[in-house]
Amino acid sequence: MNNIQKIGGVAAICEALIYISAFIFFGAFFHFPVEASHAQKLAFLTENQLSISIINLTMYVIFGILLAVLVLAVHQRLKVMSYTLSQTASIFGFIWVGLVISSGMIANIGLESVINMAANNAEQAMNVWLVINIVVDGIGGGNEIVGGLWVLLLSVAALKAREFSAPLNYLGLFIGLVGILTVYPADVLTEIFGVGQIVWFAWLGATLLRSNSNNTTDTARESAKEYA
Repeated sequence: MNNIQKIGGVAAICEALIYISAFIFFGAFFHFPVEASHAQKLAFLTENQLSISIINLTMYVIFGILLAVLVLAVHQRLKVMSYTLSQTASIFGFIWVGLVISSGMIANIGLESVINMAANNAEQAMNVWLVINIVVDGIGGGNEIVGGLWVLLLSVAALKAREFSAPLNYLGLFIGLVGILTVYPADVLTEIFGVGQIVWFAWLGATLLRSNSNNTTDTARESAKEYA
């Protein structure tokens, strides 16, 4: 169990770093020409295909893989004292994993298809690009209901099991609630959820790593007592 806790802690911290990297990329380096013509937009996508594909791979596919590890690690931690709630939370966690990874694959395959289509029909290519964005936003970023449910339920389970710190769990309750409220199309809710997730993932990761160290020390002490 110590190993999965340690791996889960590393995964959680990596999740926070991916969030930060995405904010930096889209805030400082990615300037999509919203007011430009179809030809200019397609030219921008073509010129930046590699960087866009890498960021999609990172913020969706790799994020989803790390999330799967974290969902399993947290469930292993909580299942003894709060099995039903932890199991229910894990269901939503793994659904979120599937949605996030699917979003990344759709985004990258869609980008390649649009670029190939652009040479023959720029207007049709842009229409397809808009549809792809709607699909990706709908299942992987435009709303955070499933992710919010996972965070909310595991925070309730952690409070019930008296695992993690109370402030971390209350932060999880708040973030989970905000994630659920993103069903209402307001950018501010999505932004609060994203920034809150950075803090929550980093805090959870540090907690899992620290508890792993403490558990290892306790185990060593118990072994020493047995052979004393």
